[in-house]
Amino acid sequence: MSEQRIGTGTLYLIPVALGGEGVQAVVPSATLDIARGLRTFIAENAKSARAYLKAIGHFRPLQEIQIHLLDEHTGVRDIEHLLALLSAGEDCGLVSEAGCPAVADPGAALVRRAHETGIRVVPLVGPSSLLLALMASGMNGQRFAFQGYLPVDKSERARRLKELEQRACDETQVFIETPYRNVAMLGALLEHCRGDTLLCIAADLTLAGQSVLTRAVSEWKKNPPELDRRLVVFLLWRPGD
Repeated sequence: MSEQRIGTGTLYLIPVALGGEGVQAVVPSATLDIARGLRTFIAENAKSARAYLKAIGHFRPLQEIQIHLLDEHTGVRDIEHLLALLSAGEDCGLVSEAGCPAVADPGAALVRRAHETGIRVVPLVGPSSLLLALMASGMNGQRFAFQGYLPVDKSERARRLKELEQRACDETQVFIETPYRNVAMLGALLEHCRGDTLLCIAADLTLAGQSVLTRAVSEWKKNPPELDRRLVVFLLWRPGD
């Protein structure tokens, strides 16, 4: 384990508003103050990062701010280039597309390298859709597992859902989906899960149209929600088995 090196910059992990709305209401002022003081950012998408910096009222003109890309296609050499900025003493802010960076986010690779090379990593407070969904679900908050994205292939997704449903007897299973595939995911849940399994659907958290409802799968079948293009966290639990 590497010790922090003198003279290196700090990697700040900066949460953003879920869905890009209501920044001032959901991101603490202390987090915003740190973000406003940085001049170098690492982001999955430069356009949305600039929109975020504009929304928080960054102290510098946008043309004076450096934004470096880190997405699913970023290679090892590019990550080392980003690491070099920090090693040279530059403080950098890592931002995600929505919510907390490095959680279901390619920024985790940079954070791991920062630890390996003695770069200071500072997580800042902000909204986490996963924890907000778990808090509001009424499900087991003592034992839970985040599964990220499930397979897109229908047969693989069905197999995975059956596996997670079995695990849900011991711990709440939390997973997400790309907004345009929400309808397919919901259909798979209703088709392959037992009727008495509890399913929480937490949609558009912190946004004006947010909804969090926990129902048995059999109840959801009677009145399925409209989820197309919404930001959704799904949770499964089987209490008492």
